Amino acid sequence: MQIRKAHDGDLQALYGIARDMKAHHEENYFERCLSEQKDGRRALFLAEEGDRGIGYAQLVWNPLYLPFRRLNIPELQDLNVVPAARRQGLGAKLVEACEAEARQKGATEIGISVGLHAAFGAAQRLYVRKGYVPDGAGVMHDEAPVAPGEMRPVDDMLTLKLTKPL
Repeated sequence: MQIRKAHDGDLQALYGIARDMKAHHEENYFERCLSEQKDGRRALFLAEEGDRGIGYAQLVWNPLYLPFRRLNIPELQDLNVVPAARRQGLGAKLVEACEAEARQKGATEIGISVGLHAAFGAAQRLYVRKGYVPDGAGVMHDEAPVAPGEMRPVDDMLTLKLTKPL
């Protein structure tokens, strides 16, 4: 298994991983991500086993989450490992690749979002094991704070923001 930065020739592998994950992205999602990588706005890492893509993760330098953006905290986003390759440490290695990239570019802290429903249980445990802690802003829905008593759906947009010093 190897992890490296993705390039234009990896589109089929990236879309294959997304399909295996049943992820729904906007049209030309990975083309946009690779274009932003060329512009220095993100880094897209691909995990491969042989000639098959088995996971990916992204490091975004100017995330939408305002506190991270304001404090120049890059955000690890869109971490995915195909089901057949899970429980082998690949998620941790993708996190480490993003952390190393952030550190190399001078970041002293990194952020991440994690969903709150059970489908994110493995990710929640992984991030705690890797040293991530809540940023203290509470629960977010679509990057906006959820006020006490406010009703929001328990969906993929309901998240907790975490940070880690590098």
